[in-house]
Amino acid sequence: MRVIVDLCVVPLGVGVSVSPYIAACQREIEAAGLEHSMHAYGTNIEGGWDEVMAVIKRCHEVVHELGAPRITTTLKLGTRTDREQHMQDKVSSVETLLAAQRQGEDLA
Repeated sequence: MRVIVDLCVVPLGVGVSVSPYIAACQREIEAAGLEHSMHAYGTNIEGGWDEVMAVIKRCHEVVHELGAPRITTTLKLGTRTDREQHMQDKVSSVETLLAAQRQGEDLA
């Protein structure tokens, strides 16, 4: 089963800046070869269920290895069985609708 997730890993007990921990997590996602897109408050990842869950586990492992005593993670995920869908499909669908609406406004 394919899954699209929105992952936000927050190390606790490491001070104010968490960038080095997030960069380490991003390297794990890249190494897994999964399609992903980092954003300001997390990362979207898509792929097979087991592969995505394995990289999430690996993110926790590596952040703990770097010294974070605690981690809190927010995970949103979605699956579909009616058709194959990718992250960019979801974004493109909304962008197309917005462009059509803008075009209609320009014509009015």
